[in-house]
Amino acid sequence: EKNRKKDGSNYNIYIDGLKIYTTIDSRMQRYAEEAVKEHLGGVLQKRFFEEKKHSKTAPYTNMLTNEEVEDILNRNIRQTDRYRIMKKAEATNAEIKEAFNTPERMSVFTWNGEKDTIMTPLDSIKYYKHFLRTGFMSMDPINGYVKAYIGGPNYSHFQYDMAMVGRRQVGSTIKPYLYTLAMENGFSPCDLARNVEQTLIDENGTPWSPRNDSKNRYGEVVTLKWGLANSNNWISAYLMGKLSPYALARLIHNFGVLNRDIMPTVSLCLGPCEISVGEMVSAYTVFANKGIRVSPLFVTRIEDSDGNVISTFTPQVEEVISASSSYKMLVMLRAVINEGTGGRVRHTYGITADMGGKTGTTNRNADGWFMGFTPSLVSGCWVGGEERDIHFDRMTDGQGAAMALPIWAIYMNKVYKDKSLGYAQDETFVLPEDYNPCGNDSSFEEENTNVKNGLDDFFY
Repeated sequence: EKNRKKDGSNYNIYIDGLKIYTTIDSRMQRYAEEAVKEHLGGVLQKRFFEEKKHSKTAPYTNMLTNEEVEDILNRNIRQTDRYRIMKKAEATNAEIKEAFNTPERMSVFTWNGEKDTIMTPLDSIKYYKHFLRTGFMSMDPINGYVKAYIGGPNYSHFQYDMAMVGRRQVGSTIKPYLYTLAMENGFSPCDLARNVEQTLIDENGTPWSPRNDSKNRYGEVVTLKWGLANSNNWISAYLMGKLSPYALARLIHNFGVLNRDIMPTVSLCLGPCEISVGEMVSAYTVFANKGIRVSPLFVTRIEDSDGNVISTFTPQVEEVISASSSYKMLVMLRAVINEGTGGRVRHTYGITADMGGKTGTTNRNADGWFMGFTPSLVSGCWVGGEERDIHFDRMTDGQGAAMALPIWAIYMNKVYKDKSLGYAQDETFVLPEDYNPCGNDSSFEEENTNVKNGLDDFFY
């Protein structure tokens, strides 16, 4: 509206010959798509089909009853164009049911290309529900340029954007915000806490005691760094007891998360809130960029058919936390990769780059996350079902380290292999000389727990 043609009329982006300069790098976009196809299509989807092969509730979890699944499928039927058209034509319920159970020819999605088949419309609904979805975004933490962007497995068949539009529960990938709040309030990575059950009082005055999947080092005194590296729920609850859930909710918004439905509850520290991949990637630029958040930028400028610049675009840049706190967080998020739940990046995929990251898994494996960053790239990946009740029932396949981390790692390996892109694994973060994250009076040592395939904790 604010940029019009010389005659005062609006531009038509389809016929007016506009040149739109995007930040997307075609090579990196291709590598992201290849990574999704290689892991989601080549490994994960096969495991999901195998798990659900003999399940009467497939593709939904076996924790649902047949009646509950039938109710869900009936809701899905009512959302289809076929149902709306038949209802508008005053078809009876019996006629609609018969139509959805009558086989017909159709072309359906497979990871090896479209396939002609015969199935009922109801079976086609269930067929498409079997496919796991993903969202992925990779951006430069300095200038905000989005280099690669994937909203789903295949745009022709899965058009809902799970990178910027869709939001899902983030699980343990929220914990860096909690630890950041602690660092901003005077804590350090070397501060100690006992690794035992914690009970807090929630907003309703009810005791809240989160579970912890792992009993590793139970009862021992551990550092906060160890707590984050191992995604320990009890240490997170311990910190939440020392801080304010209202302050945590405010900080999450300051990190650029736009969802205003985030509730300031004690359980917020374990990630029950819903955030998009794009919001998470932008937020994690804070850890790669000395406390400064950069918003995603997709287009740098637009020119008319004569080469005249119509509009230019720059990212929003905002200081969110102190540089000192960002250094402390970098130390702890490095430990996630070197010593904790993100260990597969090193041991399975052989990435040696200086980096930080965080895994995330929500209850019953409904969502798997991985956020990873280097000095030059921040990338995030979510994997899950279209609906929360579509998920792996096995945690070995359903956790973030197994669902989302491999896509990130395969992508990064492809990026590093392409020398024309200019990304190198020997690039390092710059910290102050002789930096000690624990202060002059504390010693800092690596806590090498030799974790090869770390296990993420759910939130409860």
